[in-house]
Amino acid sequence: DMEAYKGREKDKQKELHEFAAKRLTDPNCSIRGVGSGDEKTLAEQFGAVSRVFLALPDGSKEVIRDITQKMGDGMAEYVAADLGQGTVDQAAYDRYCHMVAGLVGEGLSRIFVARGEEKAEILGQGERVWPFCVDSNKFAANLGLANSMGLFLQKTNIIRDYLEDYVDGRAFWPQSVWKRYAKTGDLGEFARPTAHGAGQHLKMKGPGGDIAGKGVGNQALLCLNELVADTLELVPDSLEYLGRLRTPSIYRFCAIPQVMAMATIMACFDNPLLFTGVVKIRKGLTARLIIATIDGPEAVHWWFGRLAQEVLDRLDAGTCAGADGPVGERLRKAAQRIVDRTRAMAGICEAQRTQKGLLVCGGLTLAAAAAIAISQGRMR
Repeated sequence: DMEAYKGREKDKQKELHEFAAKRLTDPNCSIRGVGSGDEKTLAEQFGAVSRVFLALPDGSKEVIRDITQKMGDGMAEYVAADLGQGTVDQAAYDRYCHMVAGLVGEGLSRIFVARGEEKAEILGQGERVWPFCVDSNKFAANLGLANSMGLFLQKTNIIRDYLEDYVDGRAFWPQSVWKRYAKTGDLGEFARPTAHGAGQHLKMKGPGGDIAGKGVGNQALLCLNELVADTLELVPDSLEYLGRLRTPSIYRFCAIPQVMAMATIMACFDNPLLFTGVVKIRKGLTARLIIATIDGPEAVHWWFGRLAQEVLDRLDAGTCAGADGPVGERLRKAAQRIVDRTRAMAGICEAQRTQKGLLVCGGLTLAAAAAIAISQGRMR
């Protein structure tokens, strides 16, 4: 809640630093004047959460208390930060995502292992080396993979929420990236139609259509596509994490947000509509993706591979901003790695679908033949 502590930033920082020790363990905790709607109800009745927490096994309580403390300390860093124009650079962008999402991945992974549901291999290092994770050579369970998975989700959300965050005065697109594309010193420039290809991507009909695109730039789309590439580079670690899970229910719990994020980042890719509102995936696609997680890893890999292939197809056709430049090269490398990483299991999924299709067709054929035979028998 950005309004509850307005003008009392030090009080808010104190609250965040002490939340794990003061609020989390208080069964009668009630926080007034914070949030609205369901958030307000949760804050006012937080004692119920505390009572559930206190009833958990010691291993789970230790993890939750530790992660809550780290998140509170991390969020306190940003209370007084000026984020009107985004984070300062890529490192600050990554660190923010770690604080609000990477730590969630760490906590969940540690709980899965502490409860004996998963093996410690999910706590290991991925291909990405993060400065906020300890050296894997000194401590193997450095939670690198868990952080990559969390950052993939958070970066997708930050990209998607560009306009909403900018309007709220707390943006997160890194200045070290967007200032290389913007013609002004304001992140809000990208919301202008002349910055994201108006008249080119959404062409007008009639006499004005010929001149509508003149003087229009694609700087917003170039910046967007670079941030999409940065996010797609985390997918191999996410897939590696999912591949190490052994409990079906935990696999589905983790795979659903991951494959949804993949579909969302592809909906954002090179999409000028992102700068006029929030881009969302269709409910029908959402349902298909959830079903894929139930079908198993092969179906999940098929979706990741198919969505990544869409990037390669756009690059080959030259129909996206930056296709022939450095941004396009980075996108191609990231997407190709996903396609290569998913090819084997996606192939299994294709074979299973073909087999099911043949069985369905065979069944329908037999049913039709039987119906004809019965009909002919009646006619006689």
